[in-house]
Order: sequence, then C-alpha cells, then structure tokens
Amino acid sequence: MGLFTGRDRSSTARDITATDGGVVVIGNVGGSVGLTPVQLKELMIEYARQDSAAVQQVTSLSEQLGVTKGALGGFFQTLEQHEVPLDQLATRLTEIARDHKKLLAEVASFRGEDDPDIARLSAAAETALRDGRNEEARSLLTQAKTANIAAADRLNSAMNTYKRRAAEKAAALGALANAEIDYQGAAASFAEAASLCPPDDALLRGNYLNSAGMAELRAGCYPAATPFLTEALAITEKALGPNHPTTARSLNNLAALYDTQGQYDAAAPLYSRALAIREKALGPDHPATAISLNNLAALHKAQGQYDAAAPLYSRALAIREKALDPDHPDTATSLNNLAALYKAQGRYEDATPLYSRALAIHEKALGPDHPATGTSLNNLAALYMAQGQYDAATPFYSRALAIHQKALGPDHPDTATSLNNLGALYKAQGQYDAAAHLYSRALAIREKALGPDHPDTATSLNNLAELYKAQGQYEDAGPFLSRALVIHEKALGPDHPATATSLNNLAALYYAQGQYDAAAPFYSRALAIHEKALGPDHPATARSLNNLAELYKAQGRYDVAAPLYSRALAITEKALGLNHPDTARSLNNLAALYDTQGQYDVAALFLTRALAITEKALGPNHPNTVLVLKNVAHLRQAQGQSEEAEALFAEAKAREERVASRKAAAKPATP
Repeated sequence: MGLFTGRDRSSTARDITATDGGVVVIGNVGGSVGLTPVQLKELMIEYARQDSAAVQQVTSLSEQLGVTKGALGGFFQTLEQHEVPLDQLATRLTEIARDHKKLLAEVASFRGEDDPDIARLSAAAETALRDGRNEEARSLLTQAKTANIAAADRLNSAMNTYKRRAAEKAAALGALANAEIDYQGAAASFAEAASLCPPDDALLRGNYLNSAGMAELRAGCYPAATPFLTEALAITEKALGPNHPTTARSLNNLAALYDTQGQYDAAAPLYSRALAIREKALGPDHPATAISLNNLAALHKAQGQYDAAAPLYSRALAIREKALDPDHPDTATSLNNLAALYKAQGRYEDATPLYSRALAIHEKALGPDHPATGTSLNNLAALYMAQGQYDAATPFYSRALAIHQKALGPDHPDTATSLNNLGALYKAQGQYDAAAHLYSRALAIREKALGPDHPDTATSLNNLAELYKAQGQYEDAGPFLSRALVIHEKALGPDHPATATSLNNLAALYYAQGQYDAAAPFYSRALAIHEKALGPDHPATARSLNNLAELYKAQGRYDVAAPLYSRALAITEKALGLNHPDTARSLNNLAALYDTQGQYDVAALFLTRALAITEKALGPNHPNTVLVLKNVAHLRQAQGQSEEAEALFAEAKAREERVASRKAAAKPATP
C-alpha cells in the first residue's frame, strides 16, 4: 500500500468547527490525515500485522501528526477498541493526536516540581506518554499524584500548626487587652483568634468565640456579643454533645448576656439547662453546680422572686462550704449573694453577719488589700448606708476605695464603683461638694475605660444628675439625664429596666420643676416597662406606681392616684414583707394622699404603721424615720392636737441635730 499524498479535489470541501477545552480544529475531515477512511482502516490492519510497508507509512503519518510512531500505534488500538465507525476514523484520529500533544505539553510542565522525586516521576510519565506507553504513564502519574497529596498533607499540617500558633498569639493579645480594660480591643483579638483556627479544631474556635463574646459583654456591646456566644454554643453542642459540662458553660454565658439585657425569659431556660447538665454530669454537690445555682438565684432576685432565689443561694452556699472550704473565697461569694438577697428584703439583721463573715474570709484568704476584700467592704458599707448608719458606712467605703485604687489603679472601673458609692454616701449626708468631686471622677473613669456609651457610664451620668437635682440645679441635671436615657435605650434596649430607671429620673426632674405634663409620659412608660420586663408584682413596678401616683396627687387627681398607691402598697407587702422600708414608704405616701383630702383618721393609721416600720428597720435617727415622724406631727397639728404635734416636732428636731452633729464631726476625704 503506497502513501496517499494527494488531495481529493473532487470532494466538496466544508469547514467543521469543533471546540474542546478552548482548542479549535478547522479542516477537511475526510482528508485530515491524507487518507480516505478505507485507506486508513487498511493501514491500521496492516500495521497491527507489522507489515513493513505499513510500518513505513505509519512513520510518515506520525511525523505528519507530530507524534511518535509508538504513540500513533496506541491511537490505532484506541480506535479499534472503541469500534469507531469508518467514516469517523480520520476525525477521531486527528482529535486523539491533538489531545495527546496537549497532554504532553501539560505533563512537560511538571518538570518544574520542587520535589525531585515527584519531578522524576513526572519526567518518566512524559517519556512513557510520548512513546505511547499509556499504562506505564498512568502508573507514573498516579504515583506522582499520591506523592503530591502526601506533600500537601504535610504542608497543610504545618500550615495548621502555624495558624493554631497564630491564633494562640491573637488570644494572648486579647487577654492582654482584657487586663488593660480594653474590652473591645480584646473582643477584636479573640475574634481574630477564632478566624485563624484550623478547620479541624472547632472546639478551639468555640473557646475563642466565647472569649470574644464575653469581652463584648463587658464592653456593653450586647448586640455584638450575641453572634459570638451563639456560635460558641452551637460549636460546643455539636463537638461535645448537649450534656457536656463545657456546653453548660456556653449556655451559662449566653444566659448571662440575655440576663444583662433584661431578657429574663430568654435567660431562664438556658440557666436552668446549664444547672441540669452540671447536676447530672458533675454531681449535685460540685462547685460548678453551685455557680449555676447562684446564677439562677440572681435571675430570680432580679425579677423580685425572692422566695425562689433564697433556697438556690442557700444550696450554693452549702455546696461551697462542703466541697471547697468554709473559708474559701467562693464561699464568701455565696455569703455575699445571700446577704444581698436579705438586704433587698429589708432583713438587715440577717444580712449583717453574712457580709461580715464574707469580709473576714476575703481578708484571711486573699489579704486585706485584695480587690475582693474591697468588694466585701463595699457591700457591708451599703448595708449600713441603707439603714442610715452613715458613720459606720464611711470607713468601709473609704477603705474599699483605697484598696481598689492601690490594687487596680486609679482609672479602673472598680475604682469608679467605689467612688460612686462613697459619693452616694456624701450625697445622702448633704455633703454635695464632696459627692460631686467623686461622682465626676467616676464618670471620667468610666467614659475613658468603658466608653461613652456603656451602661455603667449612664449610671454615673444619672448619679451626677441626681446630685444636681438635689441642689436645685435642674438645668445642669437635664442633659446628663437625657444622655443616660439615650445610652440605656441604645445599649440595653427600650424595654430594659435600666431604661425605665432613666425614664423615672427624667420624669422626676420635670416633676421637681412643676412640669407635670412633661413628666407624665416618662413615668407611664417606665411603669409599662417594669410591668412587662419584671412583672406586675415586682418591687420596681411598685416604685413606678408610687411615682405616677405622686404625680397625679400633685395635679389634684386624687381618684386616679389612690388605686396606684394602694396597688404599690399591696405589691411591697407581698414581695418584700410587712416590715420592709419600702412598705413604710408606700404607707407614708398613701397617708399623705388621705391627709391632703382631710381624711386624717385614715392617714393616721397608715402613718403610725409606717413610723413603727422605719424605727425598727432603719433606726430612730434615719432620715426616712425622721421624715415620717414629721409627717405624723403635721397630721396631729391638722387634727388640732397641738401639744402632741409640738412634742413630735421637738423629737424630730432632736434626732436631726444628733445626725447633724455626727455629720459635722465627719471629715470627708477627697481621694
């Protein structure tokens, strides 16, 4: 068979365009290899028999196609194996040759492999392909691929190691920022650490997300904290299961976020689930179980559910005394918590020994200059202050401030808390200049350390504004109260109890100026928030009812004020008890309403009871007790009982003088 080199000019030429991987082939299919389909088929058969003429013709054809003779022989085998129709042989052969050359070019690029062993395998595969030894090439390429995968695994492992180490460094930067009270900086570093975690280390990512969320919580950036803590919980549940102690920790942290925002309904099931997990996984007497008990108790306390909180606090205390030690700092924490509950209930005699024992533990276990000792001092001072025992409170507040300044620094948020507390004490004693200095310094610290929009900054604004209001500086108080309200609404939401506090304060400012119409919507909105967030029977709801009733009374709307006063009294009696100072306040307010309407006998009943409560709960010289005593004197005067009235006025004056003499003896420090 001779090699056909001519072109069949009698055939009709037509352009065929085929695309495959971006390569375009254009040409006369029938003559693309210079052979008719029959000639090509015959060549394939003869070459398979190694006919000498066919071998020579294949050599020429391979040169024409730009491939080796061995490769072309392999092409023939492929066409035979796939039984390609006669009229498609030339087209398929051209396509195979084209693809073969593309493949060779691709494999040739493998010569640049960094790994010499892989480069050697690739070069051998190229040679085998060029010679048509496809099976050998396939084996060599498979070996090279396996070697590449192994190298990639080694690189990935190294990369993951370096990423994990980088994440650890970012987390260390977050911890450093936390120590510097740069909570938002800490959150950013922890978030970066989470992003650097390798895909196979989900738990580490969850841990860093948890840290980022808690940093945002401390910064008062609650919306920013939510996705971090939510994802951390999801990761932990998936990795460890829904009943693992670490899952309980994530539940607890997310609950704390909701709790802080006043979203008590959202927090409660998370706290309860965390408690159940710890009781089952760790045991009912484990210290971690005590933490969950404390958290759930604090939630009940915040909602005024004191009867529900008490057994939880008591059980937590019992666990810590048994599992840790009666003199362990965590035991002191439980003592402080239970004492705070008793204080809220007006059970001052029950609270005092608990606070005192907590202080003793902290001093012994941590030292007299430890911040926790400062916290215990603050708590005990607040208890004395609530009872009007200002002389007793002063040294404790002063010592707490000194400890915090020395241990934490003059610009730490805890130092600001001590400044606020001591400022409140001076304000209560009418030492306004001393109070102003402390309040202003606390505000400056919080604005710098926590930011101008942090809820604690709003607290300082409210405190300073209330001081201005007490001095009749209404124009100075207004901007502070307005700014505090904006902060609370932004940081905590429009329905948070702290927002209601700001509304009450702003309304009280308007009330003090006789702007009753301006005060009314603020008092009403505060009441609505308390009823919704805390419930209709919460002590804070009672205070809002009293405030609104007082407004109506000032407007002469006695019929509207009376049911509000009565409801407030019923709430305090039920929630706090018959002998609580807040109950006395409600009795005093209701008596004033009846007094204004000339119903002296009814007023006398309420005032007599209010006086008995305050004298027992607060002491005879407490400002509230003296105020009630004066109200009784005014009532007796209105009833025409002049002698008794004069005696009561004299007694009230004598008590005030005793207090004034103690104030004069006190010399407030200016830290």
